Amino acid sequence: MSTFKSSDIRNFAIVGHGTSGKTVLSEAMLYNGGETNRIGKIEDGTTISDYHLSETSRQISISTTLLHCGWEGKKFNILDAPGFLDFIGEARSALHVVDFALVAVPGVSAPEAGTDLVWKYAGERGIPKLIVVTMLNKEHSKFDTVMKELMDHFSKRIFPFLLPMNAGPGFNQIADVLRRKMLTYRTDGSGKYEEGDLPDEWQDKVDQLHEELIEYIAESDDSLLKKFFDQGSLSEDELRDGLHDAIQNGTVIPLVCSAADANVGVTRIMDLLAKYYPSPADRTSVEARQPGIEEAVEISTTDSDPASILVFKTVSEPHVGELSFFRVYSGSVRNGMDLKNTTRQSSERLGQIFVMNGKNRKDVGQLCAGDIGAVVKLKNTHTGDTLCDSRLNVELRKVEFPTPSIHEAVVTKSKGDEEKIATGLATLHEEDPTFVYRVDPELKQTIISGQGGLQLEIVVERLKRKFNVEVSLVEPRVPFRETIKSQGSSKYRHKKQSGGAGQFAEVWMRVEYLERGRGVEFKNSLTGQNVDRVFVPSVEKGVNAACEEGILAGYLVVDLEANFYDGKQHPVDSKDIAFQIAGKGAFREAFMAAKPCLLEPISEVEVKVPEQFMGDVMGDISGRRGKILGMDSESGFQVIRAQIPQANLYRYSTSLRSLTGGRGMHSENFSHYEEMAKDLEKKVVAASKKGDDG
Repeated sequence: MSTFKSSDIRNFAIVGHGTSGKTVLSEAMLYNGGETNRIGKIEDGTTISDYHLSETSRQISISTTLLHCGWEGKKFNILDAPGFLDFIGEARSALHVVDFALVAVPGVSAPEAGTDLVWKYAGERGIPKLIVVTMLNKEHSKFDTVMKELMDHFSKRIFPFLLPMNAGPGFNQIADVLRRKMLTYRTDGSGKYEEGDLPDEWQDKVDQLHEELIEYIAESDDSLLKKFFDQGSLSEDELRDGLHDAIQNGTVIPLVCSAADANVGVTRIMDLLAKYYPSPADRTSVEARQPGIEEAVEISTTDSDPASILVFKTVSEPHVGELSFFRVYSGSVRNGMDLKNTTRQSSERLGQIFVMNGKNRKDVGQLCAGDIGAVVKLKNTHTGDTLCDSRLNVELRKVEFPTPSIHEAVVTKSKGDEEKIATGLATLHEEDPTFVYRVDPELKQTIISGQGGLQLEIVVERLKRKFNVEVSLVEPRVPFRETIKSQGSSKYRHKKQSGGAGQFAEVWMRVEYLERGRGVEFKNSLTGQNVDRVFVPSVEKGVNAACEEGILAGYLVVDLEANFYDGKQHPVDSKDIAFQIAGKGAFREAFMAAKPCLLEPISEVEVKVPEQFMGDVMGDISGRRGKILGMDSESGFQVIRAQIPQANLYRYSTSLRSLTGGRGMHSENFSHYEEMAKDLEKKVVAASKKGDDG
């Protein structure tokens, strides 16, 4: 395969809500570009893009797939990204490394939550968009309604370039605003079409749109407007530079139509991408930073500059091992090249460099600036790492992934599997950084977290299939805390005389509460010679042990001061262990005398929902003992900010999606601890005494 220069490359992600036709659109592009001899079908499991077992069995995309094809002398690097919210991190990483986004919206439904998110991410990256209204050969398609909703919801600069003339079953005719022609597609799925004159009833509408389009373009190039008024029209070639600039700077956001399974509209969409959409050469520099320094620097992105690449995804494939997907930002890279991993300050040698079509890979040997590929078996490089020429020594900007919104505890079904589980979880996190895990020593559980229940369900499946370990998921324990509300004191004697050496220690202790967040502070105010100061650390050890074990219900003790102020000792029987035991006993008694109580963790939650679901969602928040902090409007959605006890947030994302028909989203972060209501505290204490986790 020949090496493409930057100006001949088109890097784009196909993004949108789940089941919006993204994968079928990518299949049609591969077919038209000659990479396949048929358009694969999701229901048959024959697509190039969705090839993992978990994808073919569920008939949805779970992982971003790297694809490529040629068109009109250009190389298309296509990243087919999942649309379900559980896998939104995949879309985010895809949009991080491309030059524009194809946003797929079904012609039979309104834009949904996933559409909103990818639009926002593309906006944050400052990349142009093309909206593809899909599935226009389906019954009940409503192109005009969808277009109006998109313009109302996202931008008035959305403009139709291709209009369906006979939407619905049998759809094959498109009005081309740019050419002012009718495109009649063959019904054999070949993607070929005949160009002809528009019917009279369409001519005036298209002429008017064409004139409006030229006015949009003239915002980027006013010489074109003069030329249009002088000549009365402009050819597609005359519009090329102005349209390229207008798309690049967001003056116009093209909207097109398609029925990808019938290969209608797709070839003309590919023409528009090849002719008018940006190449990597349109961006002459990229932001980076020097390791250890936050200040941004700009690096040049031509082939002649020192090489730099960003690893944006890692996959583990059978019979191959780990593949790192990367984009070349500057210079060129080739097989066997030595680069520096500036993220980890180590060296790497590139193995074979591939271009990918799903699981199929082709060795290319070399890739130039702007291209996207994969390399096998890097020694110590992970997702988000920068590799570059040692002369450059920069880190490229990493993908910012969303925080987890669902948490489960892992319970192994067989003893001795702990090491395999740890290896499996680490590998799965490497493949999908939105999936995270931690071993919580306080809760004595392994907690896995992600974007949704389906994502964690697939993690469990893959642990079984790839690592041969079976686990089940249970509700994580809640990290309650224990503290006091007043002062307390005790005098505790530990005396052991029977069997072997004796033990003796007496500890007098006072405790008092501290403000939230202070933790446990230990001090001594001993005077006189009643207790040798050598035993102070022993008493402190006893206090720390009691704090870790918990007193009221087995939870960590916080926010108090323990003062060892006096005691007694024995010249022979007093020793370290005796004062540890006495210190622990004295602390426990003083604690119980100081109005002990439980604290519960409170999370700050932001919920984003369409307005019609506000009442249900706010009622649900109240039912979870939540407090509403405020509300705002954002792009046609309502954003509710609330504080909800962590104990009432288990599987909240699943409940929220159920309440809102899949259109609600939320994020949650720890806020603070506050005192529990007495009736709830009694339940937690009673459960702990039964040996339950509450």
